Amino acid sequence: MARPRRSDDTRQLLVEEGAAGFLTNGYHGTGIKQVLDAVGVPKGSFYNYFDSKETFGQAVIDYHSQCIQRNMAAAFGPALDPVAGLRAFFARQMDEFVETDYTGGCLIANLGAELEGSEVLRESLSAAFRTWRDGMAVALREAQEQGTIRADIDAAELADLLIESWEGAVIRMKIDRTLEPLRKCLARLLDDYFRP
Repeated sequence: MARPRRSDDTRQLLVEEGAAGFLTNGYHGTGIKQVLDAVGVPKGSFYNYFDSKETFGQAVIDYHSQCIQRNMAAAFGPALDPVAGLRAFFARQMDEFVETDYTGGCLIANLGAELEGSEVLRESLSAAFRTWRDGMAVALREAQEQGTIRADIDAAELADLLIESWEGAVIRMKIDRTLEPLRKCLARLLDDYFRP
């Protein structure tokens, strides 16, 4: 028996709704029925789009990673120097945090803390993190070549430090409901430690 034809648009809507649900309620707190109802898809149709909740989770993580990549590409426009691009990227994230009243945070970090038991999802999260880190490293390497970022530490190590510090600041932001920890993180690194 042939499977019903899949609709890429419906699949994308499910992924986007899943991302919103995972960000707000976590992986385990987001039910498939809740996502299907929000998109207006019948309950039995889920398996026309995904083999399991785990493959659905992979699709959501991949979608979030692509969003980060698009935001980075937009921030690192040709008119901006790399450090200004980094600032623009993180400023956009801060705007999104304010729009969600500090409840969202970072999907990769949120799921990373929740999904330690799923090797498949852990690998997807690790790949998403590496993609984000590699994009940051490209900008930092370019800034090193321009002499605006210290060159005695590998750009990938600086990117790891920046993202890991940022993620810690995001946790503090959510607790205190203020952008101040994020601003301090960027100031301490981009305006101090990363300078030549």
